[in-house]
Amino acid sequence: MSSFTFVDLFAGIGGMRLGFERAGGECIFTSEWDTYAQKTYSANFDGEIFGDITRLTNMEDCPEHDVLVAGFPFQPFSIAGVSKHNALGRAHGFQNKTQGTLFFDVARIIDAKRPAAFMLENVKNLVSHDRGRTFETILDTLENDLGYDVHWKVIDGQAAVPQHRERIYIVGFRIPTPFKFPVIPNTRVALQDILEPSPEFKYTLTINLWNYLQDYAAKHRAAGNGFGFGLVDPEDPNAVTRTLSARYYKDGSEILLSQGDRLPPRRLTPRECARLMGFPDDFKIPVSDTRAYKQFGNSVVVPVVEAVAREITRWLRPRQIELAPPRELVTGRLLEESNAFDAAS
Repeated sequence: MSSFTFVDLFAGIGGMRLGFERAGGECIFTSEWDTYAQKTYSANFDGEIFGDITRLTNMEDCPEHDVLVAGFPFQPFSIAGVSKHNALGRAHGFQNKTQGTLFFDVARIIDAKRPAAFMLENVKNLVSHDRGRTFETILDTLENDLGYDVHWKVIDGQAAVPQHRERIYIVGFRIPTPFKFPVIPNTRVALQDILEPSPEFKYTLTINLWNYLQDYAAKHRAAGNGFGFGLVDPEDPNAVTRTLSARYYKDGSEILLSQGDRLPPRRLTPRECARLMGFPDDFKIPVSDTRAYKQFGNSVVVPVVEAVAREITRWLRPRQIELAPPRELVTGRLLEESNAFDAAS
């Protein structure tokens, strides 16, 4: 039996869902617009997929839930109109600050449903984009407009998988909570242990592509740039790859596996990419290699999500899980939840 319910927004192929289900949650609503991601998601999970969250106009279509989970895509904010609204003495709130971005859709669902908690995930660069103003807008929306107690941290997934992958996790609670991000358990297996024993030869780079990548890297090194391929030795027990990205399908240059002097290096197979992201081997991959590379490159490190989800559940005490009453805001804070809650016992 599940201990809490959650909704999975911008769900991708379900990496966030896996982590939260392992932490004891039950997913009761899913939204994902990409049809190929929907195909992979549906092959691995039951239930309907809503589709494009921007078309969720009737909030009754999204059920009440305890935790909102969203790996919302990064979009720059345009806040040019905010100063004008201030000058005219008009309240703007998150509607004017974030309208037109996908973060707005996350904010309006939090605003309407008042979940006990949320967890958002995004790229590390969200913190520094536009000299920090984008992230400042997000925090201001979550804390002041929506009235949540917000915590955030950039976490590198390499404690759990042999991949350097930094992502920002933003956690919020409807009432003040002494939440702290967990230390990710050091469960990393060696890179060699996630590799398939006899991958098809098609994953080996052609001589022409390998020569091109070497020439390209040499050219940029000579210019003082850091561009180039990421070659790792699978025999090295401490090997950690670069970050797997959605562009991996193009040439595989960010993560190449050495095959000695006799052959050019090879790229990872889709199943190896799944393992590099912490997905279990029974996770079905019903799409082409190109689509699979994009999907895993856009996904999350499942054990990291699970660790954060387990820490969130520590603070989902019964009185927090109860459905929130209609809210009334005073300077962006909930009247009925303005008092600091007692220390956890």
